[in-house]
Amino acid sequence: MIELLSPAKNIECGLAAINHGADAVYIGASQFGARAAAGNSVEDIEKLVHYAHSYRAKVLVALNTVLTDEQLPEAEKLIKRVYEAGADALILQDMGILKLDLPPITLHASTQTDNRTVEKVRFLQKVGFSRVVLARELTLKQISEISVQTDVELEAFVHGALCVSYSGQCYMSEANCGRSANRGQCAQFCRLPYHLLDADDNILLKNKHLLSLKDLDLSDYLEELMDAGISSFKIEGRLKDAGYVKNITAYYRQKLDAILEGSSRYTKASAGKTTFFFEPNPEKSFRRGATDYFLHGRQHDIVQLDTPKSMGEMIGKVQTIQRSYFEMENGHLLHNGDGLCFINAHGDLTGFRVNRVDIASNSFSQKGERRSIENAKIFPAEMPKLAEGVLLYRNQDQDFERLMKGKTAERRVGVDLVFTETENGFAIEITDEEGISVVSEFNSEKQPAQKPEAVNENVKNQLSKLGNTIYEIRNISIELNTPWFFPASLLSEWRRQAVEKLDEERAKKYVRLPRREARPAIFPLKELTYLGNVVNSLAEDFYHDHGVDEISPGFEVKAEEGVPLMFCKHCIKFTMGWCPKEGYNATFKEPLFLKNNDQLFQLTFDCKRCEMLISLSQNR
Repeated sequence: MIELLSPAKNIECGLAAINHGADAVYIGASQFGARAAAGNSVEDIEKLVHYAHSYRAKVLVALNTVLTDEQLPEAEKLIKRVYEAGADALILQDMGILKLDLPPITLHASTQTDNRTVEKVRFLQKVGFSRVVLARELTLKQISEISVQTDVELEAFVHGALCVSYSGQCYMSEANCGRSANRGQCAQFCRLPYHLLDADDNILLKNKHLLSLKDLDLSDYLEELMDAGISSFKIEGRLKDAGYVKNITAYYRQKLDAILEGSSRYTKASAGKTTFFFEPNPEKSFRRGATDYFLHGRQHDIVQLDTPKSMGEMIGKVQTIQRSYFEMENGHLLHNGDGLCFINAHGDLTGFRVNRVDIASNSFSQKGERRSIENAKIFPAEMPKLAEGVLLYRNQDQDFERLMKGKTAERRVGVDLVFTETENGFAIEITDEEGISVVSEFNSEKQPAQKPEAVNENVKNQLSKLGNTIYEIRNISIELNTPWFFPASLLSEWRRQAVEKLDEERAKKYVRLPRREARPAIFPLKELTYLGNVVNSLAEDFYHDHGVDEISPGFEVKAEEGVPLMFCKHCIKFTMGWCPKEGYNATFKEPLFLKNNDQLFQLTFDCKRCEMLISLSQNR
């Protein structure tokens, strides 16, 4: 089965995800999630679980930070409460949690556990994880190799923000301001502008966002990922609002449905059909450009050098500029209140608000050439310093945002209904799309109808009114021996009782998968450095139990000097065309450095592994 997994900052976002076709939602609990600003009460999680399960969708709870010894008992209590609330799985990073007294809840290994190799995934499978969230940096070939050699569900991110460092292997925020990414408090040093310096202090690049990656978009490669072994497609965004969740979930739901409808190999992981009342468009939500990252191999264009902000959709070029307005390609597509932006002459992102759009038909240029069928004059709230030929982007579509605040989708579970006559009255049998069936019998006097020819149609109309439920009629059959009279209010009450009985039966039939049984396993390494992220005694015991001899404390416990703070598959030299493997002979002296104000970081290039390491500079 193929799962679309959407993010939920809160219950509003979670409900929006389900309504827009998500097969599962991942959400943070009140503590210990990798997005500290996106915590939720157990009561809200329970409400979301109840709603999600009605569509056979799952709720996964993220407790994917590393924990101190003092936090472990509190985490154990929270996990038990989350399980009692009905959550389907926990997403974990800290292996110390596996040593707690856990309920039989399914475990997923977070991408924070740095899952890049067959050996690592196989180990996690053996110690009891039912699913492993793979590193974003893997190629299709690497994913396929892991899938073939393991027997565990594989989950992959397909959309959203990218960390420049391997997940779980970034310590820059902790080293510089005491905010640990492994504790959900990343300060996002990767989104800052830097000067790139050589060893002689020459500035090779000035004030560029050299570590700020474009956003991931694998929407064109979903079937390839399925064939490689991915069964869960994850949308990043637990800090995003409901509008983002609606739009991006709907976009991927349509993409996946198009594949599933034409395939006999794959099936959808939940119930219900979603109808959308808008056209999903990922360019209208927060977006730092788009990249397929390393899925098909290394590429030069994976960073957005000029800005870490969302530029939105490219609208067109500026054509003419007047004192209070300008004209541009596709100007007629704009609306009053839209937000536009462009990269100015200094390489900075500049934004402005559209105050008014005046559209004139059949406008002509000074040479008499028709410029457009509908030309538009755009009057900004404050006229920016534009130049002809500048590309303009819309990063706020007023009409679209207004649309997203209303009802944008409806999800219904298909049912077949049969209305029959019994000895003492009548019966309604409802069967849902999963084959779950209930029969509700109603004792009733039978009165002949005054208009027998209209009975069947009237009964169908009344019993088909399921608008206030999660169901919709696929087929309805009326099987009466005699055309009887039925008051509309009576049919309505019978329908309500029958639907309520189906709800109860479907709730009983929902089955949570149990925790996978752990088997003996040896960790792939005999020694764990700070990269093992061991910050509590139970995690240390766990690794000792699985064959690790030497264990160093995690960076949050004991910060080592001079060690790399980031491990990146992204390489600045490759991005700039300076890769020695591609025949470039350097004209600058290494090592290279990144500088932001008084902060200086040294770059080390491991060309054998095609990785870039970033450390605090020790020499300046």
